[in-house]
Amino acid sequence: MTGHIPRHAVVIASGGLDSTAAAYLLASQGSRVSLLSFDYGQRHRKELHSAAKIADLLGAAHEVVDLRSVGRLLGGSALTDTSIAVPDGHYTDATMRDTVVPNRNAIMLEIAAGVAISSKADAVAFGAHAGDHSIYPDCRPDFFEKIAETIKAGNKGFLADDFELMAPFLHVTKADIVETAAGLGVPFELTWSCYNGDDLHCGTCGTCTERREAFTLAGVPDPTVYATEVVR
Repeated sequence: MTGHIPRHAVVIASGGLDSTAAAYLLASQGSRVSLLSFDYGQRHRKELHSAAKIADLLGAAHEVVDLRSVGRLLGGSALTDTSIAVPDGHYTDATMRDTVVPNRNAIMLEIAAGVAISSKADAVAFGAHAGDHSIYPDCRPDFFEKIAETIKAGNKGFLADDFELMAPFLHVTKADIVETAAGLGVPFELTWSCYNGDDLHCGTCGTCTERREAFTLAGVPDPTVYATEVVR
């Protein structure tokens, strides 16, 4: 993260651990944060409910952008097509390619930039991290650098002079995020990571596997209740 502390940051908020940690980090530095979530026809709405709860705790504005009509066109992903099973395993597994939503981050970031212009915010932030790089091309440093240039070029003269696209966790692991978030008092129990929308985190999908591993590696107690740990 650079030395620039935004006056007002629009944070793309999924309701998950990473984006929530990013919002808390910016708020802890004195930035005003607004949360922007996206309904793109994902399998469930639990993550959107989590984002709303996080916004309330932060005293932040929260808007949900309706992209369901776009999501219907972004087929081939287990996150938008219920005919495709959510794969179990680790993010390094090739099967996790089934969870890629085409061009998702580019779409969200461009919309967030428009919101930043309209609200005179001087930053847009999202929670991409190093653990995403192997599967998701729109979470990699190369993408981040190019989309930042595109946003600035496409909105020259309208963005704040000191506008910055921020990905504070781009080069760190999920375990690093958990460690940082614990120090910031992030309410882990309110965040939702699971790709499935059941009552509990399934404990076996890619994002649940990564979440569990991150807490273990960080040495931070995991308050998440996983279905795999519930005695039937």
